Amino acid sequence: MNLRTGAIEELERRIGHSFADRDLLERALTHASVGDGARLVRHNERLEFLGDRVLNLCAAERLMALDPDAREGEMSRKLASLVNYHACARAAERCGLPDALRLSASATKIGARRSDAVLGDACEALIAALYIDAGLETAKAFFETFWAEAFETLDEPRFKDSKTQLQEWAQGRGLPLPAYEVVAQEGPPHAPAFTVEVRIQGFEPERGEGGSRRSAEKAAAQTMLLKREGVESEPENLT
Repeated sequence: MNLRTGAIEELERRIGHSFADRDLLERALTHASVGDGARLVRHNERLEFLGDRVLNLCAAERLMALDPDAREGEMSRKLASLVNYHACARAAERCGLPDALRLSASATKIGARRSDAVLGDACEALIAALYIDAGLETAKAFFETFWAEAFETLDEPRFKDSKTQLQEWAQGRGLPLPAYEVVAQEGPPHAPAFTVEVRIQGFEPERGEGGSRRSAEKAAAQTMLLKREGVESEPENLT
């Protein structure tokens, strides 16, 4: 038994479902990088489309059951926090999906197996596969099991992301808004790696890396915040 075969068995054990359609499971676990776009390779992008809709249904139904009197706006906010790719990636990690993924060597090399975007998409594809293979109740059972932790923190205050914090830090000192620039982009289109530089007037620029422009911007902002933490003096005049 190779490592991936063992990982797939472990995945099925954790989710409590053995797939009748093995080809369907394999497609759900196959990233678009495999075969570099060759038409003969059936990857999980179409399943993601269906899985996203099934996930939204499961989450919306659960939210309505938990609080029958909740306003639509409040439910929409909570729904967004449950169905974004970060939440899906956490569920993917809990069920053991990363090791079961089928990726190209190049995608594996640049860390796609731990990318929230890749894991989030694969999790949605797996939900679709469960729905097709065994019906909505099985998909719901998966959701309720692997989103249980997300529901535990659903009502906790939401922390501002690093970009928002940095913007407020600059504004509080009367400085122009931070400026972000992509200084490098590597990797194939399906698994890019961005390097972003953030600049604030009077301070040395800082850089961050991520699998998307937005995540790289957040990383750069976080680095800038850490460097500026505790600095109360006026920024030096950099030329």
